[in-house]
Amino acid sequence: MRMMKAMGLIAGLGMLAAVPAKADLLPVPAFKGNDTGGIIAFSLAQTADARQMAVEHCASYGKVAKFLAVDRQYGGYLSFACRWVPYGSAERPLRTRY
Repeated sequence: MRMMKAMGLIAGLGMLAAVPAKADLLPVPAFKGNDTGGIIAFSLAQTADARQMAVEHCASYGKVAKFLAVDRQYGGYLSFACRWVPYGSAERPLRTRY
């Protein structure tokens, strides 16, 4: 009985090892973010207004956008942070309404 379990385990592990990982087939979003910030694909930033996208995203959380880095290559991203408006600041987050 132990021999059958061992052979079944070896066969199962062998089948798993033979199947390649398909991580490259998962769709990657061009724009992704949460309340702390986000990323915008560089290809989308070339065709759309990335600054306005980040401002609208952060304003939905009552925050302002601050751009952090740009990776200017194929597959690169623009990263931004959503920050609270400092006390006493004249800045207020803009809410875009359509």
